[in-house]
Amino acid sequence: MKVKNYFFALTPALLVTAHAVAQSNAVLAAVEPKKLDEMVVTGNPLKDADVIVPASVLAGPELVLKRGTTLGETLNGMPGVSNSFFGPNAGRPVIRGLDGDRVRILSNSGASFDASNVSPDHNSAIDPLAIERVEVLRGPAALLYGGTAIGGVVNIIDNRIPHEAIKGFGGTVEGRVGGAENERGTSVLMEGGNGQFALHADGFHRDTGNYRVPASAGLGNRIINSASRSEGGAIGGSFTFDGGYAGVSQSEYRSRYGTVAEADVTIDMKQSRTTFEGQLDKLGPVVESVSVRGGRTDYKHVELEGSVVGTQFTNKGSDFRIEVRHARLGAMSGVIGVQGENFEFAALGNEAFVPDTRTRNQAVFAYEEFSADAWKFSLGARLEQNRVQSAGVGTSGIARFGGASEKTFDLNSLSLGVLYKLDATTSITGNFARSQRGPAFYELYADGPHIATAAYEAGDVRLQREKSAALDLGVQWKWGTGGKSSARLGVFANRFDNFIALRRTGIVRDAAGNSGVADCGNGRSVASACEARILPEFRYQGVKARLTGFEAEAKFRLIDKPYTLDWEMKADLTRAQDLTNAEPLPRIAPLRLSTAASFAEGPWALRGEIEHSAKQNRVPVIDLLGQTASYTMLNAAILYTVKLSGASALFFLKANNLGDRKAFNASSIDTIRALAPLPGRGVKAGVQLSF
Repeated sequence: MKVKNYFFALTPALLVTAHAVAQSNAVLAAVEPKKLDEMVVTGNPLKDADVIVPASVLAGPELVLKRGTTLGETLNGMPGVSNSFFGPNAGRPVIRGLDGDRVRILSNSGASFDASNVSPDHNSAIDPLAIERVEVLRGPAALLYGGTAIGGVVNIIDNRIPHEAIKGFGGTVEGRVGGAENERGTSVLMEGGNGQFALHADGFHRDTGNYRVPASAGLGNRIINSASRSEGGAIGGSFTFDGGYAGVSQSEYRSRYGTVAEADVTIDMKQSRTTFEGQLDKLGPVVESVSVRGGRTDYKHVELEGSVVGTQFTNKGSDFRIEVRHARLGAMSGVIGVQGENFEFAALGNEAFVPDTRTRNQAVFAYEEFSADAWKFSLGARLEQNRVQSAGVGTSGIARFGGASEKTFDLNSLSLGVLYKLDATTSITGNFARSQRGPAFYELYADGPHIATAAYEAGDVRLQREKSAALDLGVQWKWGTGGKSSARLGVFANRFDNFIALRRTGIVRDAAGNSGVADCGNGRSVASACEARILPEFRYQGVKARLTGFEAEAKFRLIDKPYTLDWEMKADLTRAQDLTNAEPLPRIAPLRLSTAASFAEGPWALRGEIEHSAKQNRVPVIDLLGQTASYTMLNAAILYTVKLSGASALFFLKANNLGDRKAFNASSIDTIRALAPLPGRGVKAGVQLSF
């Protein structure tokens, strides 16, 4: 079934069923719609209510208001999380200054293969319209998820394979329109079951236009070639029984979007994924449960120059994960597991800057927790092997890729954690992690012009393992009825040996890789350098690096009756230093502060928010355009909830950047920053119907 057929096939059925549900109390009495588990699952294999690692969750009405066109935009502003922002159509989350292959993006705890880690103009194959819940794990998570989680994890949860029994029928439909990008988006989700068989179906469709920027940006009212169109859907089901479940899902995703770096280049992306999951509980006195999951992904995108096919990227991969939870041994409980991934990445075309490669990862890991009175301790270890093969010239016919090559890296990671409850309202956490990451295929084998970044990128097959030693300390408070007031303060330090950085070498190359050619003027100007195909060389090099910072967030319930009034505050800062070259690391978000007030009475809720980003002047010498000015933005939202007979409708109206403030994203690459300011004033309206 084609992607768009998911959406159009589901919509009539949903509308008819919603009408029937609203009219029939008898039907509603039989419905037991599923509810996503509120417990944090990412980095928490034992499903304990008290999580030692710093984690944040985005779900419910907050997610409805925060949904953007990319995953990075949706998560931007969470503690320690910023957006890489290559215009409105491509943006990955950056966690504590780390991105790319240091932040693992998961789909229901499984791998999501695409090409977003290779280049900032490639979007991830996950649309926020299809998300029901997001969990963000800040800090090293390589123990459970591998070396590509050395900076953190983003786990997308969508319940496409139901884990719990469903009786009856339920679902949601959401529509939204407006914003600086003039979005027109709709999504539908339906789930039903008889208590033994559970079925899930969802679909979405989104169109956006060229996004609006403030007139003061000097680029006109709209940024050319920033429109997009995306659609997708999934069908899944599971068999649930006393002591477990087993299920499978099939998802499709397609997106076509413009790249703001080049006025005539669009990316046509497709992804197809098949996933299976299962779990057996209550297995006996030694093994408490066994869970298994795996999947197969077929990803492809074509870069179109007008109507002419340019470079084509493919990524075909499979992954599996098995976890065995052993029975409790006194005060100790834990899991052991194995994990494997295998993917083949290929690029075909004149602008291919990496050869065809194959990457294989295998790992074993163990995680244990020990509780004693107010204390809880965790200990984990992981052994991993990472093998990367390059086909060299292979089928590409590009001589500079050389002969076939293979590199193997043996990796190990260790983590220690502690949580201490001072009293019923206050807890202290500490985490230490020693993690290792093998160089990614492009860090080893890249060799060619990368037009999107206006650079000639070169890998280095001599690169060694990236090593990290990280410490995280936090204190958390919860008070008031139901913990309606809370606060958390955390500090972190991360020291890297052989941090793999992309640094300018001072050499200038043409598209064929020849050095010694004349610079065409300003070195990294997209308009002139890319047209001449004469680019400065940037090479992946190992350096010593240090990242330190803090995160703070608080929510205070000021008035609880007869209406509620909440006050929220957030702040975060990351300082990142290249110790080898005595200069800051690039693309680091500056100090960010925000404060918000929320008022709710009856069906109405009002929210006002002020966001401030400080000036970022800590940039490398070569990042000529890297400094960004400070800015302050005002956002507001109104929500109205209608309770129906067993159903509800949430209407929302939100306005971002009400002052139409010109602003630039410090986490964007320098060549795109001036071409793509942050969006100007935008007003968006929508409704979400749940039944």
